[in-house]
Amino acid sequence: MSESLDRRSVLRHGAVVGAGAAAVSLVGCSSTSTTTPVAGATSAGAKTLVKKSEIPVGGGKILSGLVVTQPTAGSFKAFSSVCTHQGCQVSAVQNNKIICACHDSMFDASSGAPVGGPAKVALAAKTVTDAGEAVTIG
Repeated sequence: MSESLDRRSVLRHGAVVGAGAAAVSLVGCSSTSTTTPVAGATSAGAKTLVKKSEIPVGGGKILSGLVVTQPTAGSFKAFSSVCTHQGCQVSAVQNNKIICACHDSMFDASSGAPVGGPAKVALAAKTVTDAGEAVTIG
C-alpha cells in the first residue's frame, strides 16, 4: 500500500510542477508593458482623455491597456493594446500599423485587423468620442 501512495505522491507532485512550468511559459510570452505615460492623458473612471495633439497622423500613442491612433488627419481610433496572438503589449504605432514586437504581429491602425505576423484576430476596438481638443476613450 505504501508503494501506491508513493507513486501517487510522485504523480501529484509531477502534475503541480507541470502546471507551474506551464504558468511560467505563459508569463514568459507576455511582456511587461513598456509604455510611458502620455502627456495630456488622464483617466476618469472607465474613460481616458487624450489630447489630439499627442496623437500623430499615421501613428499613435500606447497607454496602459489602450492604443490610440490617428490613421488620417482628424480620424481617431482606439483599441486594446493587448496583442491577440499571445497577450503581449503592442510596442509601437508606425506607418498606420500597430506593431507587437514579441512575435512581429501587425495590425491596421484604422480597423485593428491583423495585417502581418502570427496574429489572426483583430485588436478589440474601443469607443472614441470627440471632446474638442481631446478624445475620450471608453
